[in-house]
Order: sequence, then structure tokens, then C-alpha cells
Amino acid sequence: EFQIPTIAADPYYITAGSDGNIWFSEYFRNKIGRISMSGLVAEFPITTSESGPYGIAPGHDGNIWFAENRMNKIGKITPNGIITEFQIPTNESEPFAIASGPDGNLWFTESKGNKIGRITPEVIIAEFSIPTNNSNPHGITAGPDGNVWFTEMSVSKVGRITPEGTITEFLVPTDSSSPAGITAGSDGNIWFTEYSNNKIG
Repeated sequence: EFQIPTIAADPYYITAGSDGNIWFSEYFRNKIGRISMSGLVAEFPITTSESGPYGIAPGHDGNIWFAENRMNKIGKITPNGIITEFQIPTNESEPFAIASGPDGNLWFTESKGNKIGRITPEVIIAEFSIPTNNSNPHGITAGPDGNVWFTEMSVSKVGRITPEGTITEFLVPTDSSSPAGITAGSDGNIWFTEYSNNKIG
């Protein structure tokens, strides 16, 4: 275990960067952290106060991207620690998780906005409404089929979005299962957690 310099940093999401380091979000301390393989920790304050950095993922551009849950922004941090922030068009969308897509863009869930967002390395943001209202999109991951997959926590569904933005939803067999985390498996399938039902789907 390695101690974070900031007291009560509340580290939440974590990801591996293409620079060989591990990066993580500090939700309540408004920072992005970086730790080397030897355990050396560096922290980088986010310009917007109380932004609530949550999901974090590496981009194909060599930078790390993260969702600012409380301030409606997507952030980018370079391997050297330079942070840039980008406003999401939908107000109070509450971006949650973020993932690098097979198309070279970053994709993120808008838990309150009920949308899936896409941001290109050139910082062009597009948003796509989920057909089911109040679905609470949660986790998101790149699929082996060239699409992006996500969970809909409040309605027990798993969604798929194409690079062009076409969304298809699939009902989880167990009602009120609250699918949350999601990832692509080595078997070519998509795997997800069922938070309220004690199952893996």
C-alpha cells in the first residue's frame, strides 16, 4: 500500500496510462493523482473547484481523460500533469464513467442527463439520448464488436451504442438488478455487475 499525500483524498476510480503510470481520481479533494510503479505519488489540482472527478480512462491520444461529476465537465490531463476542461452541453448531466472507444474517441455516461456522450481528441462533443427515460447510465466500456456498451442502473438494462450514435437496449433477465460496472471479456462477450442482485451478468 502507498499513502496519498493529501489527507482524506477519497480516491475512487483508477486506470493505467500509456506512460507506464497509474492514474486515479480524488473525488472530494478535487485532484487527479498519478502513481509510479515504485509508488511515487504526484497530485494535480483541477482548476474548477468541487468538480467531483469520478471516472477516469486513458485516451488514444496518450492523455488521461476524466469525468467531472459535480461540475458538468470532461477533463483531460497530459502525462506531465497539465489539465484542460471541457463543458458538456447538457446542464447538470452528471457525467459518471468514461472509456476509450474502439473509434479513437472517449465515451462517457451522463447519469442525470440520461445520455451517452462522445468527445473526440479534437474536443468535439456529441450527446445521444437513451430511449428509456431516467435510466441512470452508469458504467461504460469498449466492446470487441467496435461498439461501446453501458449499463442502465435504474431500469435493469444494458445498452449498446454504435460509433454513429445508434443505441440499442437489452433487458437484464432479473428485474431490479441494478447493473453497474461493465467490461469486455476475453471470450468476446460483455460482462457486468448486478449491484442489487448479487450476480454477475
